[in-house]
Amino acid sequence: MSGAGPLVPPAGLTIAIPTYRRPGAVARALRAVLAEAPDADGPVEILVIDNDPHGSAREAVAEAAAPSAGAGSAPGAAVRYVVEPAPGVSAVRNRALDETADRALLIFIDDDEEPEAGWLRRLLSTRRDTGAAAVAGLVVPDYEAEPDPWLRAGGFFDRQSWPTGTRRPVAATNNLLLDLGAVRAAGVRFDEAFGATGGEDAMFTRSLVAAGGVIVWCDEARVRDRVPAARLTRAWVLRRRRSHAATAVRVELALAGPGVHPGIRARALAGGCARVLAGLGRMALGGLGAGPGRGLVHRARGARLAARGAGMAAAAVGRGAHREYGRP
Repeated sequence: MSGAGPLVPPAGLTIAIPTYRRPGAVARALRAVLAEAPDADGPVEILVIDNDPHGSAREAVAEAAAPSAGAGSAPGAAVRYVVEPAPGVSAVRNRALDETADRALLIFIDDDEEPEAGWLRRLLSTRRDTGAAAVAGLVVPDYEAEPDPWLRAGGFFDRQSWPTGTRRPVAATNNLLLDLGAVRAAGVRFDEAFGATGGEDAMFTRSLVAAGGVIVWCDEARVRDRVPAARLTRAWVLRRRRSHAATAVRVELALAGPGVHPGIRARALAGGCARVLAGLGRMALGGLGAGPGRGLVHRARGARLAARGAGMAAAAVGRGAHREYGRP
């Protein structure tokens, strides 16, 4: 690291925490982010955006931000709470862009995550030293209960990482720093068509790169993602794998612009069917026995591959979208 220049530009930094009906979780996230605020060399604003029209997180946020809460007394950190009544993750993330029209930097972190020590300084240092339009960091699962061996063997919660400074073509928004000057110059916002299904972050960051922005990876800027026991089931992980694969195809179609795009659909359908067949074949191999432990790996990873293929094929014919963030 060069050490030149301020970590936080004079126009300032906002850390946004979107939330929806998880007051206990967002309070934990807020306290953890407040503990990181002293690592910045300038004032930090923490913006909690509640997507519940009834403002169910207001009291929990106020308590977590109070000086008596310990971390809330961090110097230079101000906490602001707003309600975004329009449903969906895109509306919440666009509200963050609107609320930071006069700021230089914006960081997104989810309400079920807590940063590890040094997270903020590492994100800021990487951005300063690279001049990147965005910096993405690693999300590490933190299980509420021990996953069963099948889930472990399938690697369903494993996240890929790269050496710090690696350029990336796309990034998630659950641990992402944005240079708002670059975002405004690119004219990008979060697409409301992905508000209920997710995928708005892939659409946004790919559009940012297409406009000339650079995304780099910071492997040391890590957050821990709380994985509740309710998600540690085969049904949940396979449904999410199908949904994410379908959403990726929908992003490709949206980036291609208006039209049917038969070529993209044909490739997705063929690729999806091939993955389903390969996945089923691997599951069958696991059932035949492939040495100690290998059978379980084949069965779990085969099911994962088949689920991905099913999502791709469904999206190719206009189906497969799961409203993960839809209102009940």
